[in-house]
Amino acid sequence: MQQHQERLSALLAKVATAPTDNERYLASEEAVQVLAQALEEEESERWSWQLPRVASVLTSPDKQFRIFSWAVVRDNGEYECFGAVQFYNDREEQYEYQLLNDKSEEIMNREESVLSAGQWFGAVYQELIQTSHAGRTYYTLLGWNGVDALTDRKVIEPVTMRGGQPQFGAPLFRRERNLRRVVLEYTNDAMVNLGYGEQFVEEVSHDRVKVKGTNRYRTVEKRKTHKEKMIIFDEVEPQVPGMEGLFQYYVPSGVELAYAFIDGKWELRSGAQGRLDDKRLNKPFEPLPKSDPAYNFIK
Repeated sequence: MQQHQERLSALLAKVATAPTDNERYLASEEAVQVLAQALEEEESERWSWQLPRVASVLTSPDKQFRIFSWAVVRDNGEYECFGAVQFYNDREEQYEYQLLNDKSEEIMNREESVLSAGQWFGAVYQELIQTSHAGRTYYTLLGWNGVDALTDRKVIEPVTMRGGQPQFGAPLFRRERNLRRVVLEYTNDAMVNLGYGEQFVEEVSHDRVKVKGTNRYRTVEKRKTHKEKMIIFDEVEPQVPGMEGLFQYYVPSGVELAYAFIDGKWELRSGAQGRLDDKRLNKPFEPLPKSDPAYNFIK
């Protein structure tokens, strides 16, 4: 496993620094092959990976789900993601893996589709959230994709195990019909936050209070702020009306939205108040200038 790790690390460094599209893609394709060889090793699921920052390796707290992801940046500013998912197949009672095939630009109903590893909505993942309800375990991934020279993308990707195999996208968003993943696409000049942690939420209630010395009542608004674990992110919208669907014109609206996991669903919370002292909100995989792929990833 140490040999696999050293070889994979060297190839991923080439993915970040090689000067041409062809060299970067060749390095990535070979990295996929080396990773596949490593995941075929007995007890590879126990290996603690140390890879260059170009790649993300996330392991669930229950050790039954692990995902690898990275991106190749083309000279024209477009991104394509690669990776693999390793998981415990409880039907076969063994660990297995599947390679991830980025089909994000071919998926028409991207927020409504349930996808397989071979039909993947590509991203480089920043966080893996494990939740459970009624004896079922859910994994939710928070990721980023540079897309192209005009837009970036953030994604909230639920993953469930069906028939012992991972499925990407699930109807876990309460009161949002057919929504199976959340996709935020916006101009690459914008800063859009997405992260998970204990954050603040403000609850507003309206109570009827009797006016002292009378038989009349008045409505009093009460505000109470408390901490809660949730996914918090910036809402994005077009800069001007009429630009709906042209994501190169989307920017943060100034409103923060949040999902809290309640009774097996991600429920939208109003009144979210994110605190940026949580470093995970600052998107560690989002690059700076896209003109220099090496600087993008190893800075």
